Amino acid sequence: MDARRSLGDLDIYLFKQGRHTRLYEHFGAHPESLGPDSAGTRFVVWAPNAAFVSVVGDFNGWDRTAAPMSLRADSSGVWECFVSGATHGQRYKYYLSWPGGEAERADPFALFSEEPPATASVIWDLQYEWGDGEWMATRWRQNSLDSPWSVYEVHLGSWRRDEHGNFMNYRRMAHELADYVRDAGFTHVEIMPVAEHPFYGSWGYQSTGYFAPTSRYGCPQDFRYLVDHLHRQGIGVILDWVPGHFPMDAHGLANFDGTALFEHADPRQGFHPEWKSAIFNYDRYEVAGFLICNAMYWVREFHLDGLRVDGVASMLYLDYSREHGEWIPNRHGGRENLGAIELLRELNKAVYEEFPDVQTIAEESTSWPMVSKPVYLGGLGFGLKWNMGWMNDSLAYMELDPIYRKFHHNLLTFALWYAYAENFVLPLSHDEVVYGKKSLISKMPGDYWQQMAGLRTLFGYMYGLPGKKLLFMGAEFGQWGEWNHDQALDWDLLRFPAHDGIRAWVRDLNRLYRECAALHELDFDPAGFAWENCHDSDQSVLSFFRRDSSGRSVLVVCNFTPVPRENYAVGVGVDGPWREALNSDSELYGGSGMGNMGRVRAEPIPVHGLPYSLNLVLPPLGVLYLLPEGGGA
Repeated sequence: MDARRSLGDLDIYLFKQGRHTRLYEHFGAHPESLGPDSAGTRFVVWAPNAAFVSVVGDFNGWDRTAAPMSLRADSSGVWECFVSGATHGQRYKYYLSWPGGEAERADPFALFSEEPPATASVIWDLQYEWGDGEWMATRWRQNSLDSPWSVYEVHLGSWRRDEHGNFMNYRRMAHELADYVRDAGFTHVEIMPVAEHPFYGSWGYQSTGYFAPTSRYGCPQDFRYLVDHLHRQGIGVILDWVPGHFPMDAHGLANFDGTALFEHADPRQGFHPEWKSAIFNYDRYEVAGFLICNAMYWVREFHLDGLRVDGVASMLYLDYSREHGEWIPNRHGGRENLGAIELLRELNKAVYEEFPDVQTIAEESTSWPMVSKPVYLGGLGFGLKWNMGWMNDSLAYMELDPIYRKFHHNLLTFALWYAYAENFVLPLSHDEVVYGKKSLISKMPGDYWQQMAGLRTLFGYMYGLPGKKLLFMGAEFGQWGEWNHDQALDWDLLRFPAHDGIRAWVRDLNRLYRECAALHELDFDPAGFAWENCHDSDQSVLSFFRRDSSGRSVLVVCNFTPVPRENYAVGVGVDGPWREALNSDSELYGGSGMGNMGRVRAEPIPVHGLPYSLNLVLPPLGVLYLLPEGGGA
């Protein structure tokens, strides 16, 4: 028998304290042998309020009396048993009864599940031989906060389908996704939730199998292969993780043992009115420990480089999506969820203590302070935070007819006032291209050419600003339709030069962003950014510098109108030639070809307080990246 599977007193103590980060090695179903002729599976489940628990499955004809479990005598509420003959690949559930009720539940710690709509858990061994040792040994370089993060957000079921329109297996997807991402130049892939979920249309954000990669695309080893192959191709992997709520399906966590075990009993605390789902009871140590252990499981067992934590705002506020009288204040009379705050801090402490070379990322949409500051300084302890304010302001600005943009110039500049309050990711995510919001390119005003140019301008502006970058799949080639999870992206658009031109623009942005330290090294240090001119609202032009720790700089100039600007003076700190490293209006990208012939020389004419200036041609709806050839500031 594997000693790791046997629950000792220390395991139970840590479980009750919410401090056991390897619970999945004990709880759930684990094949083992008690002797030469007694192969089977050990089952362990937490159900403190059940009167009777048994294991039903393929190995006993789903007989509720054939494999009763024993309740431990240590008041932990843990039931366990060994079932001889239960083997890898067989389906099972727990049968629970209590006064006035009974149910069959999937295993909260199941490592694999039947493919939905079937709901049984599957006995599974996670054995896998990894091949990403080189990546794991050096990934701190790629995952550090001063490294480039250009993230490609992917929904696995709708990125691509096979030739018959069906889901691709994780293994096939590994090769096609890695090849595409490498060509496009992204540094990381962010995968929307893969934890097993009964309703495909939830995109994975309503999970019932927190430890099981969805069987829609293969088994856990197949998902490991996906991560492994991406790593071997030099690509980091981030996974969306959802600790804020769970669905109320009959086989899941809700009312698990006849009581509100994982969730709050009071609907003012335990029911999410916006998502119609159950809210975890973070104040219960065993529940908080379940979630922290689950996060550690994904990072540890699947070699992830980051967890993007979904819906952090919904966790932090007791009154989130609730009217007056529909929520219960905390013990101080406030609206802060103290249990959730403690959970998030403990989560981040646990992750960074064991894995200092990964990052946790908060999707937090409010002004909650110090989300990405260390716990010891009073922060929540995340490494990064999505900048939802920048996203909303930028898209609102880009949707305006250019003739009116000069009246809303502050939408572009406001985000820089708080840019260093957090370690920000600039996200153009899946949430912005669904439910009638239109695709990114469809948000752009004007005719066909202006829409294409507008999208290139948005991307050029984003890549120039401080903060890591995230782009949802399909946006990189200007998909016209909203994202539809039931079908693959419109890959046929790449047959059209204008759409392939947008992809080429993103590819070159990613290349320069990775190669040029000034564009990423000091993302979270004010020394890495300086306005050249943020006041030219009349012409809707912005210009700014990005700098690295050695003083090398990049000049970014953005023209947000379809009117070319000739003889446009921009101040610089060094004389000599400046190279036009990127021009979004290049014919290579589908533009008109207007620009500065690849090079412009600084003249000793002071502009905007700087001793030299460049006399530029600004292309319509265009972005220029210029580098001094001498390498100075």
